[in-house]
Amino acid sequence: MVLKQRNPGPKATMVSDYDRLAWGKGASVALDIPVAFISVILLPIVGNAAEHASAVMFAIKDELDMSLGVAVGSSTQISMFGIPFCVVYGWVFGHPIDLNFQLFETATLFMTVLVVAFMLQEGTSNYFKGLMLLFCYLIVAASYFVHIDPESIRDKPEK
Repeated sequence: MVLKQRNPGPKATMVSDYDRLAWGKGASVALDIPVAFISVILLPIVGNAAEHASAVMFAIKDELDMSLGVAVGSSTQISMFGIPFCVVYGWVFGHPIDLNFQLFETATLFMTVLVVAFMLQEGTSNYFKGLMLLFCYLIVAASYFVHIDPESIRDKPEK
């Protein structure tokens, strides 16, 4: 007997994304972790665990093209479809979402794209390049953990 998996559709996906956002804000307050760290570091790791696992499996099997295709393709899909879709979704349902990234987010994105581009330039890989990418990711994660958003400081009432 073959079970046919049902596609939950876009409504279930939107509800799931809203639950993630609500969970992130609650976890931020309860665990005293910045919302930016949860949304930029933790949620993508958990949400893309299957893609990460497949990229690692392709890398173990020495199929670098497939591994890079999975990793870079996922990032490209999010930047070219996911973010604009969220903006349009917010506009349609009255929850304004803009792409007004602050200096910190813009600089982080620029630097990470630059590092990955330099690593992919030769088309080869080795342990040193992998270690450099891991350290870069740890630096970005640590910087998001300690970063304080200037707008959140302005919005707090003075005591």
